[in-house]
Amino acid sequence: MTEKNSCPHCGALKHTPRSPELKADVTRRINRAVGQLNGIRAMVEEDRYCGDVLTQLAAVESAVKAISREVMRDHLETCVVERIQAGDTEVTDEVMELFRKFM
Repeated sequence: MTEKNSCPHCGALKHTPRSPELKADVTRRINRAVGQLNGIRAMVEEDRYCGDVLTQLAAVESAVKAISREVMRDHLETCVVERIQAGDTEVTDEVMELFRKFM
């Protein structure tokens, strides 16, 4: 592991770049979620019924969780595997913390 990607919290770069397919999929999903959030903002500004707003918020939350699962899968299959193969078993602490955040 190089120094530029040794810290998972400082915005360092991945050692193995994400696939173009994953980037496109995640970008598409994020753009859709942003669109949903913009729609929800309009609903709030228009004083739409609270139940409808909450339904849309639940949909956005589900979409964001799906994005997180995709990024987590990529993280496990690339970053984590590479660090373990390099002898860095402390990465398991990071993984457990990430699981706690997303469960």
